[in-house]
Amino acid sequence: MIKSGLKKILGRKSILFYHLFLSKLAAFIYRHPSDKLIVIGVTGTNGKTATVNFVSQFLDCLSQKNGLASTANFKVDNIAWLNDKKMTMLGRLQTQKLLAGMLKAGCKYAVIETSSQGVEQSRHSGINYDLLIFTNLTPEHIEAHGSFENYRRYKEKLFEHLAANKKKTIAGQKVPKIIVSNNDDQETQRLKNIKVDKFITYSIDKEADYRAENIDLNNGVSYSVKGHKIDTRFIGRFNVYNTLAAIAALAELGFSPKDLANCKLRSVPGRQEWIDEGQDFKVLVDYAPEPEGLSQLYNALGKIEKNKLIHILGSCGGGRDKARQPILGKMAGQKADIVIVTNEDPYDDDPLEIINNVASGAIEAGKVENKTLFKIEDRTQAIAKAIELAQKADLVLITGKGSEQFICLAKGKKQAWDDRQVLRQALKNRLNHKK
Repeated sequence: MIKSGLKKILGRKSILFYHLFLSKLAAFIYRHPSDKLIVIGVTGTNGKTATVNFVSQFLDCLSQKNGLASTANFKVDNIAWLNDKKMTMLGRLQTQKLLAGMLKAGCKYAVIETSSQGVEQSRHSGINYDLLIFTNLTPEHIEAHGSFENYRRYKEKLFEHLAANKKKTIAGQKVPKIIVSNNDDQETQRLKNIKVDKFITYSIDKEADYRAENIDLNNGVSYSVKGHKIDTRFIGRFNVYNTLAAIAALAELGFSPKDLANCKLRSVPGRQEWIDEGQDFKVLVDYAPEPEGLSQLYNALGKIEKNKLIHILGSCGGGRDKARQPILGKMAGQKADIVIVTNEDPYDDDPLEIINNVASGAIEAGKVENKTLFKIEDRTQAIAKAIELAQKADLVLITGKGSEQFICLAKGKKQAWDDRQVLRQALKNRLNHKK
């Protein structure tokens, strides 16, 4: 409301200048910490959070002090905490304070998830990036930016910012400006027009500087790159891209692919995270709030043995793309045996209207209310219903929030929340009831 009111009074150009001024001021206040760090940015529609975390984990494995900022979590050296801000990119002062904290802790590297909305508000402009990873581009955030072309333009603006920033000397070494881009995404061809020191590609399907070969998705994710085998416990083709992007970036910064291949990666909070309290069925939490990410997740789950798939989902309000609500419901209706539609982050929208929109897609796909489709507004009760219905060897999937720490309600109110904690409690209740 405040932002829209300011736009009416001052106009769009004045608002953009205001954001830019704040960004520059924040960097000045904290003495431009990014000029003294090697900054790796990750942008794209899907896979940003996982890729940020994998870059950081590889650096940890190689004994390189680093910090990170992502939708899911933050880290400064060996201190980590969950993101409870409900923002991919922090505000300008918070971002610069975090970078300054990394520098003070002795970090050499900062890994920053960077969103198109953050770029629109100039949250990136006080950050001197050295390397940017591009994951992919799919239609998303259309209502926030007005069009897909605007969304694409803000992504490209970030890469132009990389190219325009001054080069650094860190520990006596000149740091080049590098783009690491997914060659299987057509946006890479446009990014090649941006002049940087190195333009590096990674790929599964096309020729690239770093190409995944001998891919096996049947027992975790494994593949070879540059003659070295990468083994992980993750699921899905998308995690080939996420880990490969991280490897390509760090190899271009001088680390050995052989050493990277010897590193063991951990799961990312709320991203394909398995919840196990000793139950005889599987439970998985994932973010996947939009159709492309959900489609990739369903493809990955096709490799996992299970009886029934029970899917709990909703959709976000607050100006997000309303058109995706029935699409998500239809996808769930087609892929899951039982669909439970519940509240997610309604903001000032009517939660029941969102739930009905999602459920309409599931009904179109053939689901029958109160038999194979349940509409339960309270998310705790929805999770309890799924756990109640689950039988041996079933898979319960909950998407939309991942490790987010709040449900965002009307008039700016927030309800403390964590899907994983609620699931663990529901599983314990079921197990205790059986005793």
